[in-house]
Amino acid sequence: MRGKVFFRAGGFIILALIAGAGFSSCDRIKAFQERLTSKGAPPAAPPVPVFAVNTTSPAQGQIRDYLALSGDIVAGSTVDTYSEAAGKITRLYVGAGSVVRKGDPIALVDPSRPGMNYVESVVRAPIGGTVVSLPAQLGMTISQQVSLAKIAGGGGLEIKLYVAERFISRIRLRQPCEITLDAWPGEIFRGTVHEIAPTVDPASRTMEVRVNVDNRDAKLKAGMFAKVRLITEIKENIVKIPANALVERFGESFVFVVEANYDSGEGFVARRRNVSPGILIDGVLEITEGLSPADEIIVRGQTLLQDGARVNIIERQPPLAAASPGSAN
Repeated sequence: MRGKVFFRAGGFIILALIAGAGFSSCDRIKAFQERLTSKGAPPAAPPVPVFAVNTTSPAQGQIRDYLALSGDIVAGSTVDTYSEAAGKITRLYVGAGSVVRKGDPIALVDPSRPGMNYVESVVRAPIGGTVVSLPAQLGMTISQQVSLAKIAGGGGLEIKLYVAERFISRIRLRQPCEITLDAWPGEIFRGTVHEIAPTVDPASRTMEVRVNVDNRDAKLKAGMFAKVRLITEIKENIVKIPANALVERFGESFVFVVEANYDSGEGFVARRRNVSPGILIDGVLEITEGLSPADEIIVRGQTLLQDGARVNIIERQPPLAAASPGSAN
């Protein structure tokens, strides 16, 4: 009887141990399966980057190539005034800037010598015009070879320019010019090439060019320093863009054009467009092939872009003006 009781008690203990071990192993297996499941799950896809950009549209209009030169404004035609007799200047009738007519007195010269008295000689203006230079001074002794005054006739004003030898092929008569001066900031004066020297200075390797100046308001004066844009080429109805929109990589020139994101149906993407650049003037680039005014190009934020990159347009800038700056409309 005792043996049966002991057997039953021992059986209950064994069954309890087996049940406990079973529950513990099930928990461990479940936890292990959960760990396997979590490790085997595919990682979440990284978000697609969106680049902030500024855009504009190509402009259709004019572009002008030019040479930037500088020179002095001089009188178009000047005549030196000389005395017929050597002697001392006893009187001056004019000053620099005086307007004279032909035959007006310029100076009085006394040709007397010690022991010999002569009648004073009147020096008269050989032409009518403006006295632009007056080397003569009261009391100065002069000879017949010394100029007393320089008179500018009615030929107007000119700008004397010196063009480097390598640019000579781009110069021609009646070429238009734009003239600016520090004395009249923001104002543009017009002129044309009217004289080209037949030779090149062998010392400086430059050629002298003279430009007529439109001075109808008499704002320009002989002796002023002028900056001249000598227009060498004008192209009409071309496509032009800001030069910073062009990207050059590995010998290729292209821009990024904005298109609707047809894959997702929302937003925009950047598409690479190969182009053929032309004249580059003052930050404005001519595009001879590859773009039209209907396109929308990226002008800021394009340096890190790749074809098909998603973009967010922060600002749409107005296109370039159709006419070139300074052109007469």
